[in-house]
Amino acid sequence: MNLIESLKNEVDDYQILAELTGAFEGIASLRVSQIKDSVLNLANYFNRLWAIYRLLKIDEDFKYNKSIAQKNILNKELFIIITSESGFGGDIDLKLIEMMLSDYNSTKNDILVIGYHGAIQLAQRGVDYIKYFKLPKSDQNINTEPLITEIIKYQSTTIYYQEYISLLNQEVNKIDLNKAIKLNIDQNSTEIINQKNYIFEPNARDVARHVEASFVRIALNQKILSSKLAQYASRFKAMSISNQIANQLKDDTKLLYNRTKRNLGDRRLQEIVSAYKISLSRSSS
Repeated sequence: MNLIESLKNEVDDYQILAELTGAFEGIASLRVSQIKDSVLNLANYFNRLWAIYRLLKIDEDFKYNKSIAQKNILNKELFIIITSESGFGGDIDLKLIEMMLSDYNSTKNDILVIGYHGAIQLAQRGVDYIKYFKLPKSDQNINTEPLITEIIKYQSTTIYYQEYISLLNQEVNKIDLNKAIKLNIDQNSTEIINQKNYIFEPNARDVARHVEASFVRIALNQKILSSKLAQYASRFKAMSISNQIANQLKDDTKLLYNRTKRNLGDRRLQEIVSAYKISLSRSSS
C-alpha cells in the first residue's frame, strides 16, 4: 500500500511540475514577442540617428570617450557582461561567462556585471568584478548613465552579450563598444550638414558630442535588450524541454502506478481464491 501511495504522490508531483514549466514556457514566449518589437524599433532609431550624425562631418572617427573630460583614464579594457537575474534560462549565461573568461586577464581587464546570475557565477569561480548592476526590469527608458560613468574611465570597452536567433537557437557574442557604433557608418553619404547650411546651438561640435553620447546610450540599450530577448528565448527552450520531461515522467510513473495497483489487486484476488479453495477443502474433509 505504501508503494502505491508513493507512486500516486509522484504522479501528482510531476503533474504540478508539468503545469509550472508549461506556465513559465508561456510567459517566456510572451516576453519574447514583446521585447522583439523593442529591439527592432531601437535598431531603426539608431540607424536614423546615425545617418544624421555622419552628415555632420566633425571628426573622422567616433570618439565618445574623448568627448567627456577625463584626466585619469585607466590603461585597461573594461569588460561588460550581460547575464540574467536568475538561473532559469538554461546554460546560455554559463556559455557567455566562459567566453569572457577565455579573454580575461586580471592585469589588463576589469569586469562589470549586469545580472545577478552572472555575479553569482563569477563569485563561485573566484573572479573579481568592479561593480554589479541588476538587469533592468523595464524594456523601455533603461537608465544607462551608471554604466556610462564607468565606461568613460577606460580606454576601451567590450560588451559580452546574448543574441537571439530564434526561439530554439540563441548565441553568445562580444563586440567592442566603439566598433558597435562605427559599424553603422554610411561610407557612401555625400551630403554634408555644417554651419553653412544649418544653425547649431551652441555649436556644431557640441551638437555632435551630444549625439555621440546618445549613441553610447542606444548601443548599451541595444545589447541589454538583445540579451534579455535571448535570455527569454533560452528560458522558453529550457522550460519547453523541462515540460516534455515532466510529462514523460508523469506518464511513465502513472503507468507504473496502474500496473502496481493492478498487480496488487491480482495478488489479493489470488489470495482470496486460494483461501476459498482451502476453505472448501476443509469443508469437504
